[in-house]
Amino acid sequence: MALRKELLKSIWYAFTALDVEKSGKVSKSQLKVLSHNLCTVLKVPHDPVALEEHFRDDDEGPVSNQGYMPYLNKFILEKVQDNFDKIEFNRMCWTLCVKKNLTKSPLLIVEEDAFKIWVIFNFLSEDKYPLIIVPEEIEYLLKKLTEAMGGGWQKEQFEDYKVNFDDSKEGLSAWELIELIGNGQFSKGMDRQTVSMAINEVFNELILDVLKQGYMMKKGHRRKNWTERWFVLKPSIISYYVSEDLKDKKGDIVLDENCCVESLPDKDGKKCLFLIKCFDKTFEISASDKKKKQEWIQAIHSTIHLLKLCSPPPHKEARQRRKELRKKVMAEQEELERQMKELQAANENKQQELETVRKKLEEAASRAAEEEKKRLQTQVELQARFSSELEREKLIRQQMEEQVAQKSSELEQYLQRVRELEDMYLKLQEALEDERQARQDEETVRKLQARLLEEESSKRAELEQWHLVQQQAIATTEAEKQELEHQRTEKEQALQEAMAQLAQLELERKQALEQYEGVKKKLEMATNTTKSWKDKVAHHEGLIRLIEPGSKNPHLITNWGPAAFTQAELEEREKNWKGKKTTE
Repeated sequence: MALRKELLKSIWYAFTALDVEKSGKVSKSQLKVLSHNLCTVLKVPHDPVALEEHFRDDDEGPVSNQGYMPYLNKFILEKVQDNFDKIEFNRMCWTLCVKKNLTKSPLLIVEEDAFKIWVIFNFLSEDKYPLIIVPEEIEYLLKKLTEAMGGGWQKEQFEDYKVNFDDSKEGLSAWELIELIGNGQFSKGMDRQTVSMAINEVFNELILDVLKQGYMMKKGHRRKNWTERWFVLKPSIISYYVSEDLKDKKGDIVLDENCCVESLPDKDGKKCLFLIKCFDKTFEISASDKKKKQEWIQAIHSTIHLLKLCSPPPHKEARQRRKELRKKVMAEQEELERQMKELQAANENKQQELETVRKKLEEAASRAAEEEKKRLQTQVELQARFSSELEREKLIRQQMEEQVAQKSSELEQYLQRVRELEDMYLKLQEALEDERQARQDEETVRKLQARLLEEESSKRAELEQWHLVQQQAIATTEAEKQELEHQRTEKEQALQEAMAQLAQLELERKQALEQYEGVKKKLEMATNTTKSWKDKVAHHEGLIRLIEPGSKNPHLITNWGPAAFTQAELEEREKNWKGKKTTE
């Protein structure tokens, strides 16, 4: 995915260069040639049938970028392997777009340097179109170029440049960046050769992944002679050439996580020695001085460490961190802007609400002033009317006071009698309510007692039946003794459970009897109260006849009516049954 993004940037320049009319579309014949050239430089098998099928002539007009992308992705980019010459690919795209876009004004750099800056721009640019390089990446590139030229970074000068930067633009295009570096604004005092060497050094580091390069002496494996070679350190390999023009390559030292680098003492007249141990070979190398030796050992050691961690080269990792940091800062800025917009909208809403409230208050104040004016006018009219009527009411009042004084004494006597009657009526109502409640409680207790007696009777019948069955089981043959013994154990458990239930029923029956006695006492008290109030009412008015309660004799009540036996007979039967149970 990362390789596809990098390739699309260069292809985008080639496509836009073919768009002469700047309409966003390119003729089919030009796209066919571009596709063929891309397949050639990317070492992708060319499929002319698919190409003709995609760009068949039954479609009218040129093809847009969106229309070309499906073919580009499916038949070219998805088949690309990392085995092509990236410089050749970039140079092909550069050739298509340079004449159309490169400035005609004289620059301090040659076209080859401009090509390298264009490739560096594609590496550092943002992943959105049209491609731009943001000020942070511009500062990073200019700083590396200045360091490569041996000069000091002029941060104040760049800050002044940023101040004058067009706020409407987010960054520079590739051609604007080439013009910025080519006009020598940040390389004053440097000649063209120094600037060109600095561009080449940065290009080697960022694009060719050259971590370090330089001349050193290498000991041969066969002849054991020492020969000067130009060494180039990359993330997974050290290549050595006859000279720095890189034309005659003599060999490679393949690095992996199992390789190591060690310092060696001086021997055989050679100084500043160190050793690179690989899986199948060992390389002895001599640096020009101790500083170079230490730099190469540290660089090779760092490269092996990155291979162990499966990490990308430092400059690519740093670029990714810078992009992530920019995305984070941009997200924070967007969130801050969103919050500011929300606050502004809320503030505007509050202002509108306050304006509405102010208008309502003004309207309410005007209405209140009108109402106050009407009220004062009405008050004056009423005051005049009341003054005329006041005199007449005084005369009437005197007459009424005399009549009221006479009626007051009669009314007081009548009210006193009414209050006495109301008190008597309320007390009588309370007595009747107590009596009704007592009768309801008595009926509830009777029903509960009848249910308990019925359950007790059924449980006793069950117990007697189980007892008879148990007696019969004991009298059976000896052969069935074990089985009957098991059944007897189960029935004993059931009998114990029934006895427990019977005891619980007995307890509930006693509680019911206690409740019944309490209700009976309440009923007697209510009856006595009713009789006393009956006499009072009869004596006072003689118009109310009280409801008299029934008989107060204690009887056992079942669900079918009064029981056929008394409480004493029930207790006698219960004693006889317990006695029989004990003897058995």
